[in-house]
Amino acid sequence: MTPLRLQDGGGAPPLQSTPQGSLPRGYAVRLGPHTKVCDGGRSLLGTSTGRLVYLKPRAAALLDDDLVTVTDGTSAALARLLLDRDLVDPWWPDRADDSEVSDVVVVVPVRDRPAQLDRLLGALPPQVRVVVVDDGSTDEESTARIACRHGATVVRHEVSRGPAAARNTGFRAADAAYVAFLDSDVVPQHGWLAALRRHFDDPLLGLVAPRVLGLAPDPAGRRAARREARGWLHRYEAARSSLDLGDDPASVRPHGQVAYLPSAALMVRREAWGSGFDEDLRVGEDVDLVWRTHEAGWRIRYEPAAVVRHEHRTDVSAWLSRKAFYGTSADLLAARHGDAVAPMVLNPWTAVFAGALLAQRRWSIPVAAAAYAVTTLRISRRLQRSDSPVRTAASLTAVGAVASLWQTASALNRHYWPVSVAAAVVSRRARRALLVAALAEALLDHHRTRSDLDPLRYLVARRLDDLAYGSGVWLGAWRGRSLRALRPAVKGFDHLR
Repeated sequence: MTPLRLQDGGGAPPLQSTPQGSLPRGYAVRLGPHTKVCDGGRSLLGTSTGRLVYLKPRAAALLDDDLVTVTDGTSAALARLLLDRDLVDPWWPDRADDSEVSDVVVVVPVRDRPAQLDRLLGALPPQVRVVVVDDGSTDEESTARIACRHGATVVRHEVSRGPAAARNTGFRAADAAYVAFLDSDVVPQHGWLAALRRHFDDPLLGLVAPRVLGLAPDPAGRRAARREARGWLHRYEAARSSLDLGDDPASVRPHGQVAYLPSAALMVRREAWGSGFDEDLRVGEDVDLVWRTHEAGWRIRYEPAAVVRHEHRTDVSAWLSRKAFYGTSADLLAARHGDAVAPMVLNPWTAVFAGALLAQRRWSIPVAAAAYAVTTLRISRRLQRSDSPVRTAASLTAVGAVASLWQTASALNRHYWPVSVAAAVVSRRARRALLVAALAEALLDHHRTRSDLDPLRYLVARRLDDLAYGSGVWLGAWRGRSLRALRPAVKGFDHLR
């Protein structure tokens, strides 16, 4: 096979369509794992998001065994409302079957990774069409030979133009309604393709991505592989990789429970593509694409039932460098998307609540308690349709309180660690706050992720992770001559519908 050679962008990118259409008949959604039915079925509360939705009697009657199935316009509108409020997730009664998918083209950008490319192509379903974009490999013949052996089309850049440009080139070469991007160092697991493809039954869905986990232990049981799997860094990455977005399905939006999707594995609807990846970005281009797609009105989903495996970095210096590299994207993204990249999102009462506790004065607990009480009372006055307005308001306020403490502890150790350390040098209260934040955040995160790494080494790894990423954020801020990526965002508190 002779590779197709492209020296430039290959023409103007397709225009982005406006999303339109309602959910089809038979589409079903199920209450999410963090959604609680309240008031005898008349309201739904998101215990992790603080969103509360009241249901009219006709809408409540459509909720059958935690499911809403689209049969008419009313059920379609209800399913859409609950999806957009993060209270439900799409649901299918049967398992996904990759062999039934024929309208997806897989694009693989690669540069000098023949062994990984061979492994990836061998793991793809045989009927799937593949476009391999050789982004200036030094060993052009090896890449072409491996791709041809697996029946893939090869497109080549004579000079490396970066992963964003390679993916854009692959998209233009892919003649399909849906395009899946896979990095060459991932290995998709059975069912991943169909599990992602069926999300596009929702006509407003523009992007969906699978869960990215570390490679499974070597099936041959080689000693080196077993030692690596037991290494502290490998075990930390297995629980806390930047690519792994967790166990729960979610809608994706800035400041949401899931705020971005990694381009290591991603599927896109052609109409939602717009101008594609920003080729001026060498880092953060995937986050930028996700946020632009969201701004255009498309819905975006994270689907952990679909899994691909990834080669996590296990060399400490390379791992730290990569984390810092990710951090440098913050300023670039802030320039394009404003406070979507803000390290903290506060509303007036959570700012008072967290600030009072950080102050560690005699008045701190009374002020924090007063802020909690006043907010609970204010919200309860808006919940007169609830059977227990004060109890429900207290639950909503608790969600905000926990979120504010969590993000404050995380920001002190991650984005603001240079300021935190400087303050700790001269202030006993600052030292105490930083120590409590460093210990509590890491230990709670260890419990949340259920890592098999012991708490002490997890704590050290977590703090190194934050140190590297935060250093990258400050480096990016220095390069951009701006602190825009470090400014908190101040929002209102209005989740009642």
